[in-house]
Amino acid sequence: MKPKILIALLAGLVLLGACKGRNGSEEIISSNSLDTIAKSDSTTQSGDKLVKTAEMRLKVKNVQQTSEFITALTSKYRGLIVHQQLTSSDQRSTDVTTGNDSVMRVTAFTTTANITVKVPSEKLEEFMNDISHTGIYLNNRRMDISDKSLEYLSARLKLQNRNELVSQQKKGKVIIKNPANVLLLKDEMVDQQIGNRQIDDEVKNSIVVLSFYQSNTIYKETIANDNPAAYNLPFLKRLANALVSGWLLFEELLLGLANLWALILMGTSICISIKYYKKKRIMTLAKA
Repeated sequence: MKPKILIALLAGLVLLGACKGRNGSEEIISSNSLDTIAKSDSTTQSGDKLVKTAEMRLKVKNVQQTSEFITALTSKYRGLIVHQQLTSSDQRSTDVTTGNDSVMRVTAFTTTANITVKVPSEKLEEFMNDISHTGIYLNNRRMDISDKSLEYLSARLKLQNRNELVSQQKKGKVIIKNPANVLLLKDEMVDQQIGNRQIDDEVKNSIVVLSFYQSNTIYKETIANDNPAAYNLPFLKRLANALVSGWLLFEELLLGLANLWALILMGTSICISIKYYKKKRIMTLAKA
């Protein structure tokens, strides 16, 4: 019986080896590339992942000078300005006539600025205090702390599972047949590492959104009058021109009448003849 049992065991081993030989022709995960991804996660930080963000709105004396101060202060704290915008908008304006051809335009406009700053988290409150001292008064000051420790831990555990898969693949315990799954696994490992490094950066550096403004500014400028009606001559000059124009018109009328002397003479003769005929007719009727 024992020789038969040994023969059966040998036959089973041969069949198992043949099956492994056929599966060996399937694509296996690239050990070097996955191992590189797995080892690169060893540089990630541990501990609580507290992300700080802040927001401030305040009124200042001069927006331009405050913007320059914030730029210098950010450099002092080894931070970075990621967004900066300064805007001036007209509120209202009026024109005051100062001469026949010029007006003084008085404009009231407001100036605002929005700056987004990235500063080291340990210097956040000190940075905000320095900004507060530049304002006339604060409209709003807010700081939020978001705990991303669980999100960070979740990504680390998922990456650890994939690292174990890489280790098993290197030992020949796991074979992935579908090439698409190989790429998917690589991409997921990269995304998780990038996500954790982004959290590390957010923990290390805080984002501060600053918004400030100043009182309305009055600006005066003298400009050319764009109303054509304002460019008339003085009254006496216009009166003299009117008298001259009237005399010229009278002269033209006389010249016109002179050109029509024949018609005038004929018309006068006809009128005299009609009157003479009517008068003679009346006298004839009276005698009868």
